[in-house]
Amino acid sequence: MMHDDASVVRVRYRKYDGSPHRSYPAVRLGADQHGDWLGVPGGDFVAAAASEFKYEDPYVLLVPHDAWWTAMFNSPPRRTEIYCDITTPAQWDRDGVHLTDLDLDVRRRRDDGSVELVDEDEFDAHCTKYGYPDDVVSAARVAANWLLDALARESEPFGSDFRRWLDKVR
Repeated sequence: MMHDDASVVRVRYRKYDGSPHRSYPAVRLGADQHGDWLGVPGGDFVAAAASEFKYEDPYVLLVPHDAWWTAMFNSPPRRTEIYCDITTPAQWDRDGVHLTDLDLDVRRRRDDGSVELVDEDEFDAHCTKYGYPDDVVSAARVAANWLLDALARESEPFGSDFRRWLDKVR
């Protein structure tokens, strides 16, 4: 990777046609066997880029190595504890990480631990609109099914590993 510990990097999500989806700064917290961990603190960090942020509460983003997803681990009181975007594998450059959002998402609720697949209708519509190739559709569905199982079983990094990273940004 071309980034230093504790450096600020830019997270850039695009749609399959290349149009911007969302972009925000994050602090590189470190890496482990699961991938690169990026922190998005609240407070002044959020205020400095308020127009770009979706959430005010701190969270961490796991960008796994060579996987078709990212995972956002949210601080309480957010109702969604973990939100996973199905994406193309991450591409890093000196400024940060680039991802293509494929619309399909998996989340785990904080209150009851329920795990659900979301935005399947948007995924189906964009498969047609953007002409996702069959291998992309297949990889997205395999990633979503894997995440549904991993989040439900609370296998790592979805068990407790993420908490130490989240503690660094709270």
